[in-house]
Amino acid sequence: MNFVSTAIPDVFIIEPRVFGDHRGFFMETYQKERFLAAGIDVEFVQDNHSRSSMGVLRGLHYQNPNAQGKLVRTLSGSIFDVALDVRKGSPTFGKWVGVELSAENKRQLWVPPGLAHGFGVISETAEVAYKCTTYYDPASEKGILWNDPDVGIAWPLSSPTLSEKDANAPRLRDAVNLPVYRGAIT
Repeated sequence: MNFVSTAIPDVFIIEPRVFGDHRGFFMETYQKERFLAAGIDVEFVQDNHSRSSMGVLRGLHYQNPNAQGKLVRTLSGSIFDVALDVRKGSPTFGKWVGVELSAENKRQLWVPPGLAHGFGVISETAEVAYKCTTYYDPASEKGILWNDPDVGIAWPLSSPTLSEKDANAPRLRDAVNLPVYRGAIT
């Protein structure tokens, strides 16, 4: 596995080693020792799987308390995946990382606890799977407006399909109950 650094030091693009032949392919998507060697010491407790149509945007979501780290990959189709640093006091507060994850490129994105996460579907459909470090807690779930002009995420979608909750999420400057930065997570 190759762990690619990003503009937010705790966020990694993970490129698995893929072994392919006439039968198909094989790849490791998670291996504890390799993650530890990259400085990511986490335990996963929940796996999630979603399917969405082109133009659907889910996010930007975070939990506080009970912050979730997420290891995200696309099983079919293609998404633009985003991690936004919403940790008060973080040197990268308000910065974001975006990357295309697809069934073809097989990349993954590590989104550490305390960051908001979202993705937009840029193929006809997409199936997304992600491992979480903490259980989903509806009472802890928060959101940031997907197109907050202060954040300036360069989404490849102009008029996405949103849930009511996501369409009415606050801007980062108006968000309450943000996680607090406590140093590097990884």
